[in-house]
Amino acid sequence: MRKQLALLCLALGVVCSGWTQVTIGGSVKDKKGRPIPLASVTLKNSYDGATTDSMGRYSFQTTETGAQLLVISIMGYKPFEQTIIIQGTAAISVNASLAEQIDELRAVVVSAGSFPAGDAKRANIMSSLDMATTGGANADITAALKTLPGTQQINDQEGLFVRGGTGYETKQFIDGTLVNNPYFSSVPDISQRGRFSPFLFKGMVFSTGGYSALYGQALSAALVMESIDMPERSEVDASLSPIFASIGTQQLAKNKKSSWGVNYNYTNLTAYFNIVKQKPDYFKTPVFHGGDANFRIKTKNGIIKYYTTFSKSDLGLRREDIDSSYLKDAFGLSNYNWYNNLSWRENLGNGWKMQAGTGFSINKDDISQHVQDQANADKQFSNAVFWMRDKNFMLHNKQIAAQARLVLEKRLSGINNIRFGSEYWYSRNNISYNDSSYVLPDHYKALFAESNIYITNDLALTVGGRLEHNSSIDKMAVAPRATFAYKTSKDAQVSLAYGIFFQKPENSQLRGNDMRYTKASHYILNYTKMTRLRLFRAEAYYKKYEHLVKTAPEYSNNGDGYAKGVEVLWRDRQSIKGFDYWVSYSYLDTKRDYLNFPERMTPNFAADHTVSLVTKRFFTSIKTGFNFTYSFATGRPYYNLQQQTNQKYRIADAGTTKDFHNLGFSMNYVPNAGNPKARTNMVLLASVTNVLGAQQVSGYNYSYSGLVKSPILPPAKRFFLIGIFLSWGVDRTDDIINNNL
Repeated sequence: MRKQLALLCLALGVVCSGWTQVTIGGSVKDKKGRPIPLASVTLKNSYDGATTDSMGRYSFQTTETGAQLLVISIMGYKPFEQTIIIQGTAAISVNASLAEQIDELRAVVVSAGSFPAGDAKRANIMSSLDMATTGGANADITAALKTLPGTQQINDQEGLFVRGGTGYETKQFIDGTLVNNPYFSSVPDISQRGRFSPFLFKGMVFSTGGYSALYGQALSAALVMESIDMPERSEVDASLSPIFASIGTQQLAKNKKSSWGVNYNYTNLTAYFNIVKQKPDYFKTPVFHGGDANFRIKTKNGIIKYYTTFSKSDLGLRREDIDSSYLKDAFGLSNYNWYNNLSWRENLGNGWKMQAGTGFSINKDDISQHVQDQANADKQFSNAVFWMRDKNFMLHNKQIAAQARLVLEKRLSGINNIRFGSEYWYSRNNISYNDSSYVLPDHYKALFAESNIYITNDLALTVGGRLEHNSSIDKMAVAPRATFAYKTSKDAQVSLAYGIFFQKPENSQLRGNDMRYTKASHYILNYTKMTRLRLFRAEAYYKKYEHLVKTAPEYSNNGDGYAKGVEVLWRDRQSIKGFDYWVSYSYLDTKRDYLNFPERMTPNFAADHTVSLVTKRFFTSIKTGFNFTYSFATGRPYYNLQQQTNQKYRIADAGTTKDFHNLGFSMNYVPNAGNPKARTNMVLLASVTNVLGAQQVSGYNYSYSGLVKSPILPPAKRFFLIGIFLSWGVDRTDDIINNNL
């Protein structure tokens, strides 16, 4: 028995000597020498391994022998592998330095000069619902964007006036293609709203400067909008108010691979004007007919989208003639607009993507202007009183615009990519003014490329450029763009942007010899700190204008100017539960010598200081949301420029308007909020602008002699809106609530 036990002990001893354990240990750090905790350290094809501690250290034992592959991995870093040789019982030490892995979730966002908006962007500042519920904005995209820094509070003409730029210097794009007439046609001294609802878009980027090389022909800013893909489900919508009525539907196929929709809306202001008196005498009350349609088809790895909209409007109004105590000016406008957009987005595989688009639009304005007597009969004038004679005219302007665009994107290593493409625009203006007419065709071609380069998750840059040619001025231009971004902490970053931007002069200004592009150079420094519920953003910029159009003493590109300023935005949805607010401030210093200016002057659309405060609160207990918006701007300059015998102008009178104040309010009552079984979803809306009735003077009109000046005022101090919005199919009441929480 003793002999048998001795043999067993001898055998176990042999086996145990074969299981000799070796200790493997070391540390794991990043490239900056900082320890990486919780990294997984294993021998490949074995169960032996460990996890690093808070100091990045690890240690484990193994019975494996020979050549083994040590693998270290953790999310956010590139895996580390090293072959080690295990012999005998000596401990093995391996210290690893892991390289950071660049990914979209952690990488810095290259965003100087732009405000992401909509519902699909990673860094949203405004959602579609934000735009719809901004107090006093009445779901107008432009009105809502005017609460952001960089914009001016202009209410006597349509458009976004950004950083010392005119409304013409800001362009709008839908799915990559330019929108030629984004606003309803101009009426003298009355601002018009945009043609598109914010709910058409899943994402927007409002660039107040330094925008992407993928877009061009906007000297100051670009609003890039991406339409929604598929609706959530089939639905029917309707709305009704004393001003408008609409009905529409969106139908989603059962396999959710296609959808279509149609909408019709009718607006008639007769009843409203009978209740809320307007300063102009509307001899033809504004009436608008509008409709739109769409279809969307999912392809193998993408989607094809088509959208079309049509509108027709008529109006006529009279005002007192400023050169006479008994005559009147009668203005009439008839407009129709048809817009089409077809886009195709496809993932081609192997890192390639494609975005193709085409657009086509027709816009026709028939404008009449007549001086009339007290009996509303037209008056004629001799050449001796040419300033009165020239007030009588007929203008017919038909614009046709077509364009095509192709963008290809190739994903490079990591999340680096390059995008490049080409676009072609064609436009044709048929203009008839009294007895004369002319046609202005225009061809625009561009090549562009842009690359996003991520050096680390904290450091990235975007570089690109455009090559453009315009036939009406027969000029070529090269426009470089660059943006640099550095992440200073987990939630904060600094960005720098630079770019050169060109824009063809307006058609009415193409009268001089050898006209050329107007030009602006942008320099932007941005700091942004953003968490899920708070945002702080500060930006400083300098913009240099060159080759601005002068109209006196003759048409030329001899104008120039500058704009510089500081802007701040603070949004907070955290400090007070259920309360959302943002504050924006803009300081602007700008002067330009253009049009008939006798010297460099501050243009009449530029205020030195602009402030907006937007507040939103939804009370679930009463199922009602209350939204206030207060906007303030210091007075804007105004001038009376009178022509001299040498064709130059002089400043006959100048001043500054009153400070601008506007308190907007809206209230939305959602009776079925929180009721998932409700078959009809309803929102009751009430809204009013300029609640306090402040006098909003936009400038002054002068008589020919300069002895009489009349303030430019809105048609009425306030605009009221009440309405009911119904939908069957999709319950968006939770969106309304959540948007305010």
